[in-house]
Amino acid sequence: MAEKIDPELFQHLVELAALELDEKEAEYLRRELNNQLKAIDELAAIPIPEGTPAASHGVPYAAGMRPPSRADRSIDSQLADDILKQAPESEAGYISVPEIPHEELG
Repeated sequence: MAEKIDPELFQHLVELAALELDEKEAEYLRRELNNQLKAIDELAAIPIPEGTPAASHGVPYAAGMRPPSRADRSIDSQLADDILKQAPESEAGYISVPEIPHEELG
């Protein structure tokens, strides 16, 4: 299998992520990324029979064995004001952050 992430593409990704890597670190990370993509391709090649239900894990539990889902509920935090006081800037109860400069990818 040819590498999906060649040195040129990897350098572009490093620049987008604003990473500072020495040559040894860069080669290690590029090799690991390619290994991950290879593993994903191998998993994608495993045939899955039609009608197989999606699972969040490999052990299917019968409905009677599953604990009931908890109801969603909101709990007000008493720390919100203290947290906002520590932020350099806040607005309308939210922490304000500077806009991240970016360029359109085409």
